[in-house]
Amino acid sequence: MPVVDMPEEDLLRHRVTTPEPDDLDEWWAARLAETSAAASPPVLTPHEPDLYRPLVVHDVEFSGAHGHPVRGWYLRPAGDDPLPVVVTYIGYGGGRGVPAQHTLLPSLGFAQFVMDSRAQGGRWSVGATADAGAGTGPEHPGVMTRGISSPEGYYYTRLFLDAARAVDVAAGLPGVDPGRIAVTGGSQGGALALAAAALRADRVKVCHSDVPFLCDLHRAVRIGTTPPYTEISDFLAQHDALVPTALNTLRYVDCALLARRITAPTLFSVGLMDETCPPSTVYAAYHEVRAPKEITVSPFGKHTTPTSHLETQLRHLRQHL
Repeated sequence: MPVVDMPEEDLLRHRVTTPEPDDLDEWWAARLAETSAAASPPVLTPHEPDLYRPLVVHDVEFSGAHGHPVRGWYLRPAGDDPLPVVVTYIGYGGGRGVPAQHTLLPSLGFAQFVMDSRAQGGRWSVGATADAGAGTGPEHPGVMTRGISSPEGYYYTRLFLDAARAVDVAAGLPGVDPGRIAVTGGSQGGALALAAAALRADRVKVCHSDVPFLCDLHRAVRIGTTPPYTEISDFLAQHDALVPTALNTLRYVDCALLARRITAPTLFSVGLMDETCPPSTVYAAYHEVRAPKEITVSPFGKHTTPTSHLETQLRHLRQHL
């Protein structure tokens, strides 16, 4: 793809090209109700207390989509004071990793709940959650076409439901102030943060979405020249008859459309040389957020953020949480 997929002045005007389904709100409300009805209380198990002191770390198992078990880490500073909590989602191919990878926010006084990504954790960080009914443990992805023949059966429907449930679970964790919940992530994690902020707009008070994936999907799968988007385009190149069905499924998990439901202050980042999540697709989601919003633009950024963005995020959390 070109260095920039459209000129910067056009990015400021670009709007989502994926048409919104007429029943998007009702459809997601039904999925969320089914998932909540199937949920069991989360199970917390202390993890390596001597290793991580003075932090407190728990291995968490909670009910995700359809009541399926999902794993996570809960980290917090020692003590009993109710703390703001940051729910963290992981990029494509990775899992929750180990707690040592997530100690920055707890060291600064925040609680943190890290959600594992079902059927991932086989590429660059370890996972511990199967896609129930489709596997028995973490896998090497991809999952982009898993169940793409229907919105109800699509992999990302399940993952978005897991992400929404993670917000509900975080609100009830010991030592959490349920009125101060943030969601954050990069790439796929950025998409999950947008989805969770939209589907749980009543709970989420801050949303951070770095170089988000799964935005303006009808455009993304046509112009994306690198994985993971090419998993879909390569598949559909061999399955012409499935093109209308697959494109319809993608409308239900397009984060640019869901972003219209976000009510929390939202901080985006975008790299104008990003070939993985083309900048026009990120701007498509950014423009749809109607809550207070900011975007950090890296003119030479690829599919990452500059280190200084960490401090931008911390300032945003301090301001709004």
